[in-house]
Amino acid sequence: MAYADGFLIPVPTKNLAAYRKMSEAAGKVWMEHGALDYKECAAEDMTAEGMSSTFPEALKTKASETVVFSWIVYASKAERNRIIKLVMADERLAKMMDPKKSPFDPRKMLYGGFNVIVDMAPAAKRAKTRKTLSKKTAKKKKASR
Repeated sequence: MAYADGFLIPVPTKNLAAYRKMSEAAGKVWMEHGALDYKECAAEDMTAEGMSSTFPEALKTKASETVVFSWIVYASKAERNRIIKLVMADERLAKMMDPKKSPFDPRKMLYGGFNVIVDMAPAAKRAKTRKTLSKKTAKKKKASR
């Protein structure tokens, strides 16, 4: 069963370009290590008529912050655990992890891990992604011998 890590992050709007640059670099690392999908989305419409709460309310954002909704998809939770170990050991990510240089306050980030219960992506796309993942895994195993 596919698995996803999800994040809600209040990012100072003035730092959104720096956040995007960091995220593009981080996304490359995740994808190279086997993630199936990596998305970072900046809030545009945060109105929720009839809803009891909104993302900005849940995060207690300031007027000067933009909510970023992010997710990373993996083939399974086991794959996610394998990929996380590789990503966290990757030097490129380590350079981005300094909280003093971060374009957002990591303490304000909300996180959760989720089982994917509905996947409407075309089956051909999912099969292609799994085939690519299998080739990368086989290549890494062969190289480590």
